[in-house]
Amino acid sequence: MEMIENYSFKGKKAIMRVDFNVPLDKATREVTDDTRVRGAIKSIKKILADGGCVILMSHLGRPKGVDEKYSLKPVLPVLEKHLGMKVLFAPDALGEVAQTMAAELKPGEVLLLENVRFYPEEEGKPILPDTATEEEKKAAKAELKVKQKEMAKKLSAYADVYVNDAFGTAHRAHGTTAVIADYFTPDKKMFGYLILSELAAMDRVLKNAGKPFTAVMGGAKVSDKILIIENLLDKVDNLIIGGGMTYTFIKAMGGKIGNSLCEEDKLDIARAIIEKAKDKGVRLLLPVDSLNADKFDADADTYISAIDDVKDGWMGLDIAEKSMKLFEEVILESKTILWNGPMGVFEMEKFAAGTTAVAKAVATATTKGAFSLIGGGDSVAAINKNGLADMVSYVSTGGGAMLEYMEGKKLPGIVAIRGE
Repeated sequence: MEMIENYSFKGKKAIMRVDFNVPLDKATREVTDDTRVRGAIKSIKKILADGGCVILMSHLGRPKGVDEKYSLKPVLPVLEKHLGMKVLFAPDALGEVAQTMAAELKPGEVLLLENVRFYPEEEGKPILPDTATEEEKKAAKAELKVKQKEMAKKLSAYADVYVNDAFGTAHRAHGTTAVIADYFTPDKKMFGYLILSELAAMDRVLKNAGKPFTAVMGGAKVSDKILIIENLLDKVDNLIIGGGMTYTFIKAMGGKIGNSLCEEDKLDIARAIIEKAKDKGVRLLLPVDSLNADKFDADADTYISAIDDVKDGWMGLDIAEKSMKLFEEVILESKTILWNGPMGVFEMEKFAAGTTAVAKAVATATTKGAFSLIGGGDSVAAINKNGLADMVSYVSTGGGAMLEYMEGKKLPGIVAIRGE
């Protein structure tokens, strides 16, 4: 595997997979958060500084075929602002216009291709009617896999070198994230700086964590976090559980949870996790009190109860003060912190206090010398909302990819270059 730092792009064309899947304002179609665009700038600038040129590939959203609503055009002005230069735009990714523009690209220039997911072969998912039979689905998928290879081969011919810097899609075996790498020799494919920094941060947590190591797992469902929790039980000293999945654990232990979110079919798994934590000497911390609401609404009436004594008809939507204090104490004693998922319904101000308290505790612990890795949309949003991004060690750009890597899975986009 080649390293971007050591490679000279002088006179080379690099085709680079980036993750410009950014949020857009529904009315104005302007980018509302440019974090992912900023994440790719260092790699682009390295290629240009060496005397090379760059062809950028990305997806945006989940279009079913060509759809102007998912065009990458709104990203152009943001990209130009951060690069301080004009960026060319191809109105397609595989058509004659794109091929010509790629062929004519000169050193020092940047070309952005239109959304690669406008082509079903990128994801390898056929667009079929609901009436399609299993046989038809199977045949369509096989045909699309062939087309996916053709697409990857065609795109690979645009350039001399392939750079993958899209960590957010590294867990997908798509045409531009994994298959395209097959058409480049090991010395002509590499990771960009963003992926390298993501891998370094995660490997530090998984393989070289300072002790005590605390994982804070939030979010709605136990089912979303089972694999990562099981993998972490061999590594952490403390496991803090928060968010909606708390109540599945509490019910599994015989507590009263009212109308709180609960995965009835995961009660046995929750009990098994509690037992495994005991067996492995991991301190498992659940909230001790709950901020409850009479309805799932920003204007709901609320009251605080013990976590295992929520009144009938009420639902827990955030942790309360005693839990915040308990979690804060454990976080502040930690040398390594992994945080994924909110403590409550963070998007409603009334139920954001628990998540904000954890965000502040993680930032404070980091300033005292801990290494902190933040991943997952709401955790990242909480860090950004409270202006704490510069006070934590690393904020991951890839929620799903980060989770799968932490679960111990091999990510197709990583394997395609690392060859493991």
